[in-house]
Amino acid sequence: MKISGFAQRRVTVADGVALNVAVGGTGSPVVLLHGFPQTHLMWRHVAADLAADHTVICPDLRGYGDSDKPEDDGQTYAKRTMAADVVALARALGHERFALAGHDRGALVAVRAGLDHPDAVTHLASLDVLPTLDMWDVMRGASAAVGFHLYLMAQPPGLPEAMISGSADRFFGHFLDLWANDPNAIPADVRAAYLRACRGAIPSIVADYRASAGVDVEHDEADRQTGTRLRMPVTVLQQDWGAALGYDAAALWRAWAQDLEHRTVSCGHFMAEEAPAEVVKALRDLLAR
Repeated sequence: MKISGFAQRRVTVADGVALNVAVGGTGSPVVLLHGFPQTHLMWRHVAADLAADHTVICPDLRGYGDSDKPEDDGQTYAKRTMAADVVALARALGHERFALAGHDRGALVAVRAGLDHPDAVTHLASLDVLPTLDMWDVMRGASAAVGFHLYLMAQPPGLPEAMISGSADRFFGHFLDLWANDPNAIPADVRAAYLRACRGAIPSIVADYRASAGVDVEHDEADRQTGTRLRMPVTVLQQDWGAALGYDAAALWRAWAQDLEHRTVSCGHFMAEEAPAEVVKALRDLLAR
């Protein structure tokens, strides 16, 4: 499946790794990064709107969709590595500076790109996550059950891959069902495309999550110790997880972002598909700052 009106390309970014990317529109560049368990197709509504006056770049992250899935060496799926992919991709397409929005796993990559490459990222939007270090800090007690997959995929190589492979569609489909307030937002053909992509990417998806329990935490801790913060305008859209789990999400984000707009939404996790007009408005407001 493709985003209507977008051209599909493969772009080599580093060490021979090629990303599958959809590109459409003209104007200042905006890169949109997908989350789990999805592909770049999750941006189909938002991308089509933004393409009216922006060059919109929608890659599959390394390890996902139709992008390459290199074997993990402990750094392969670090968000630092994946963020470098994004910067290299934009440059390969002729853009030294760009706005960046990410959802879920893509938001973690976007945040790392903003921290590591502040001269490249002009604006940053994060949809429905906390920074990695804060995510682990707030996950405790019985409430942590909602994030069981984080702990499963943090285990050493072998067991999580085998367990997930034994019932891949049920595992990945569980999150598509559980996290969507509006099940009609992900129609059957799109759902099938997501599940097909996930079935072919189990080792790399697990490696991505495993990195977030290891090397990604180390990178966040180093930035916290040095006081490194996001210097560009930042917009965060989140469900009200803070109220549900007992923390102040906006305060956590303010520790990372100097210029922050934090908004809660009433839709489910897949907000770019459930409430695309709300996401488009938030992104356009961000780009105007």
